[in-house]
Formats: sequence, C-alpha cells, structure tokens
Amino acid sequence: MIASALKRLFTADSVRTHAHEAYVHIVNQARHPQFFAQWQVADTVDGRFDVVLLHLSLVIARIERETQDAQAKNFIRTLSEVFFSDMDRSLREMGAGDTGVGKRINKMAQAFYGRLKAYSDALAAGTGFTEAAVRNIYREQPPSADITAQWEGYARRNNALLAQQTIADIMRGQIRFIA
Repeated sequence: MIASALKRLFTADSVRTHAHEAYVHIVNQARHPQFFAQWQVADTVDGRFDVVLLHLSLVIARIERETQDAQAKNFIRTLSEVFFSDMDRSLREMGAGDTGVGKRINKMAQAFYGRLKAYSDALAAGTGFTEAAVRNIYREQPPSADITAQWEGYARRNNALLAQQTIADIMRGQIRFIA
C-alpha cells in the first residue's frame, strides 16, 4: 500500500506536475512588487530572470542540503527543465527566432549554473549570499546599503522558512515564501 502510494507520488508525470507547481510558487514570489518598486531591481527580462533564479536557487539549495537521493536529484533536474522551458517560451513570445532563442538559452544556462553555485556555496558557508545576490541582480549598479540590508533580511527569512518545510512538501510543489 505505502509502496504503491510512493510510486504514484514519484512517477514521471507527478514529478513534472509537482516541479511545475513549485516553479509557479517561485515565479509568483519573484514577481513581488517590492523587488521592482522598492528594491530597484530593473523590471526587465534580465532583472526578472535574476530574481526568479535567486528564489529557484534557495529552493534547490534547500533540497541539496538535506538529501542527495535519486528522487531529489530527479526533482531538481525536472524543476530546472521547467525553468528553462519557461525561459524558452518567454523568449519566443517576445519574438526571438529559433537561432536567437538557442543562443539566449545557452547564456541563461551559463548564468543559471554560475549563480546556482555561487548561491549554494554562500548558503553552505553561511556568508556571502547577499553579496552574490546583489552582484548578480544589480551587476554594475549596486543598490544602497539600505536595500542590501533588506535583501539580506529577506534571504535569511526565506532560507529559514524553507528549512522548516519538509523535502516531501517541497517536492510536492508546496513551497512557502515570506516577504
């Protein structure tokens, strides 16, 4: 009975469905108006990409801190695929052609893996997360110290909240964030 329930929970279709649900929570949080109106993130493709990626990194790092089992790795891979599928769709909606989309997705993949590593390393070390976030989100135009402090508090609160959520809930797409 339990084995069949677990099998249903982690079939390819349910993993994709749950990864999509998790991604929807991530994107909804990344669209919070405070990032753009108050914290001066550029409301551009790049700005939105970086805020989504920051939240995606928090979730992936949370899973990786607790487990490296095959189901978790599969969920992370599927969640990443959902992210890239959304990026591909968004670029096409903006009118990019097949050649342009491929090149942009390649650049996004490099940014994704670089930022994921920077954020994961910083979270594991307990220091440097805010600096990495500010460097990636604002690039050459760092925000004020007040905004940097707000990012730090935000990241700490959400990292702590994610740590309270079970891996099973996260892998079912049930993710909570706070402002």
